[in-house]
Formats: sequence, structure tokens, C-alpha cells
Amino acid sequence: MNRMFTTKNPVLAVLIGAFFISFSGVWVKFAHVAPTVSAFYRVLFGFLFLLAASLWKHDIKPLTSVQTFLVTACGLLFALDLFCWHGSIIHIGPGLATIIGNFQVFILTLVGILFFREKIKLRFLFSIPLAFLGLFLIVGINWNALGAGYKNGLYLGLATAFFYSGFLLTLRRLQAEKGYFSLFYFLMLVSLASSIFLGLEIFRRGTSFLIPDTKSWMSLICLGLFSQTIGWVLIANALPKIRASHAGLILLLQPALAFIWDVLIFNRQTDMINWLGAFIVLLAIYMGMSHTEKNE
Repeated sequence: MNRMFTTKNPVLAVLIGAFFISFSGVWVKFAHVAPTVSAFYRVLFGFLFLLAASLWKHDIKPLTSVQTFLVTACGLLFALDLFCWHGSIIHIGPGLATIIGNFQVFILTLVGILFFREKIKLRFLFSIPLAFLGLFLIVGINWNALGAGYKNGLYLGLATAFFYSGFLLTLRRLQAEKGYFSLFYFLMLVSLASSIFLGLEIFRRGTSFLIPDTKSWMSLICLGLFSQTIGWVLIANALPKIRASHAGLILLLQPALAFIWDVLIFNRQTDMINWLGAFIVLLAIYMGMSHTEKNE
């Protein structure tokens, strides 16, 4: 089962994983259900696929109290991340929502500087205003001209970056506790915890769990299989095996492709200024990613 999600070429594995995950926003739009519902089925179906992998590897074992707490925290943060990101996709489209969600790079770097005494570099200081310059070129400088829904989408995108940063930090701590557990098992538990939190939110809102038609079913299954399971596992397995500078550049494929799919599939109105803005944001994100890499 492990061979289904790995390749002898780790760079190729990250490329394939980023390609699969780049379609996440497309599946969310195609599902045409409430954002919380699409997020719920993403992690629920992902949980089922990962459960099958964990059972195949005979990897179902009891957790310590620390591991249980970290899994629960990971699940909550990932649920909040998906709740905000799926809502952002509905308001501003999958391309821009994915790009803004990747602002987590700047948050993680700031955490490293403030709490782990990582040295700050000039390129990081330059990357933050560069990222917001690119964002302004995409959405337009006239804030008052933007509709309320569009503004909400931008706010949700920034909230996504915040919660995704917390999720990644907690997941890193959880992986340090991994011991004799496989990656499948922990990702399966995080998906289960997230589905519980999102399911409770659906109940609280009184939203229907109904999947309306075949197109929705197929979209949500693809979201759970390719985004939550295969793409996630491919990247997580391969990242430790490649250079940080290469990883950062390759992972930019995800937001870049998400923006392209938005233009090609959903006819996002994009002119040369918008394309320039997208390029500037991706460049800034890469500069943020490569801030803490070691000399290689």
C-alpha cells in the first residue's frame, strides 16, 4: 500500500502531489454544496481512504494522551483552515483563494523568528510588501469598489493562512511524536478529527448533509481521494528527501496551477496587470519559503 503513494523520485512525487492538490478549489466549485459541507466530505472521504491504508499496514494502535491532544488540535485547526478556505473559494474563486492561503509562509517564518530565534534575512523583509503589492495588482487598488462578498473572501483567505500555519506547526509537533506509527495513521486521525468538528458545525448551522447529484458525489470523492489523501501523502513523504530550495519552488506549482485552472475552467477575468500581480505574489511566497533554508 505504501508503494501506491511513493515514487523513487521524490521531486516527481512532490510535483504530482502539488498537481493533484491544485485541483482542490476546482472540486469545491464543482461540488456546488455549502463550503462547510464540501470541507466535511473532503476530510470524511479522506479519512476513509486513509483508514483503508492504515488497516492494510496493520497500523491501528492506541495513542498516548499527548498524541491524542495533538491529533485533536490538528483536527480543529485543519477544520478551521478548510472552513475559511472553502468559503474564500466561493467568494473570490479557487485561484486567488489558494494564493492568499499560501501567505502562511510569512506567518510561519515570523513564528520562527520570534519563537525559535531564526535569523531574519533582507529578502524576507522585502517579500512581505512585495506579496501585498502583487495582491493589490490582482484585486485592484480601489478597495471601496470591491463588493462585500469579495472582501469577505479576502478576509477568509487571510484567515486560512493563519489557521493553516497553526495546523502545520501542530502537525510538525505530532510527527515528532510519531514513533512506530506510519504517516497514514496520523493523517487518518487528523482527517477524522476534522470531520467531527466540521460535522458539528453543519449541525449547528442547520445545513443539510445531502449530496445533491452525481457531479457533486464525483467532485467530493475526487477532493477526498486526490487532495486529502494521495496529494497530501505524496508531498509529506517526499519533502524530507529533497533540498529546501527545490521544495519551495516545486510547491509553488500548486497556487500557480490553481490560478490557471480558475482562468481556464471558470473564466476568471484576468488582464496582464492581474497576471503580473500573480507572478509577483508567487515570487514573494518563494522568497518567504527560502528564507530559512540552510546553505546547501
